[in-house]
Amino acid sequence: MGMADSTDIGEGTRIWAHAHVMKGAKVGTHCNIGECSFVESGAVLGNHVTIKNGVQVWDKVTCEDYVFCGPNATFTNDLRPRVAHPVNPNDFAKTLLKRGASVGANATIVAGTVIGQNALIGAGTVVIRDVPAHALMVGNPARQIGWVCDCGANLDSALACPACQKRYEKHSDGLAPIAA
Repeated sequence: MGMADSTDIGEGTRIWAHAHVMKGAKVGTHCNIGECSFVESGAVLGNHVTIKNGVQVWDKVTCEDYVFCGPNATFTNDLRPRVAHPVNPNDFAKTLLKRGASVGANATIVAGTVIGQNALIGAGTVVIRDVPAHALMVGNPARQIGWVCDCGANLDSALACPACQKRYEKHSDGLAPIAA
């Protein structure tokens, strides 16, 4: 089993071999923290969050409910890392992954960004700016190439899902489902 120094870990959460959850980290219920992952003090994981193998979740990173972080995805929290001139941890930039966001394998999320609800970050993508809700992002730096449904399928040009037939409309922070 992994090392869980935190006392704030919800029921049903699994922490796999060689993973470390530091004291002061908050982990919700029914999370899955993969092998060789690291969750630092001050990190917050909501309920039903999946952290795959080799992911580092640093102080000031918050993952809301149902967030997925693929293998070896990583976060930063210090925008000016200098050993000789360290930044006070209280001044680290906050990063937020909103409910249902998914981050692909080997993606990097730079400190201070917000990943919108149900956004999908492709494998290897480097996110340096905020991402709208339901946006599909790829590349370095990340660029939007489309929109995705709550179910993860690509939306068509009319912002409708061919898989589940859910429809969306644009809002200032991305897309939102149209009430049925």
